[in-house]
Amino acid sequence: MKTILLVFLGGGLGSAARFLASKILTADKFPLGTFAVNILGCFLIGLLTGLFSKNVISQDVKMFLTVGFCGGFTTFSTFMNENLSLMKAGDFAMSALYLTVSVLTGFLAVWAGGKIVE
Repeated sequence: MKTILLVFLGGGLGSAARFLASKILTADKFPLGTFAVNILGCFLIGLLTGLFSKNVISQDVKMFLTVGFCGGFTTFSTFMNENLSLMKAGDFAMSALYLTVSVLTGFLAVWAGGKIVE
């Protein structure tokens, strides 16, 4: 139950931070806010995963910050972290498949969702 609460609280804070970042970082055409959030989230989850592997942060802090905050901030960071884990395990084909299928299927799903309501 404690872990669920930590993830819940971290997720709420991450979502609020994403909302604020997208409001602050606006650009005419390029989606700078989303881009910045995705890249910052990737850096943060990499940093936190590294700290956890060195026993610098506890499991509770890891869950609050990685699954909670980073998950609420951007799921892109989790997606990239999972791909890095596959690559570190030497499963380059699965990483390439996961990257390709996720990006293409995600793009098609957004397109299809939009087409349904046209």
